[in-house]
Amino acid sequence: MNKKELLTAIMADKNVSHLTKKDAEALINTCLETIKKTVKKGEDVSLIGFGSFTKVKRAARAGVNPATGEKIKIKAKTLPKFRPGKAWKEMM
Repeated sequence: MNKKELLTAIMADKNVSHLTKKDAEALINTCLETIKKTVKKGEDVSLIGFGSFTKVKRAARAGVNPATGEKIKIKAKTLPKFRPGKAWKEMM
């Protein structure tokens, strides 16, 4: 499912039928941007029943270039991480 399909599915729900398509799209965009900005600041976002978004640091490590076999150094970096909530795991 892509963002457009998600928007269509949301608009089909009777609980949000009062929203215009433009309003629903703005709501989705605002939610996603807020999650990204919050995690970037180092704060966690927890949505009970859905999951948690966190910021994790990956340490520097050694790697191998598969084309040449040459050893390389992979720099440390910070990445977003998502952990599904208990209710979602049980549903699966």
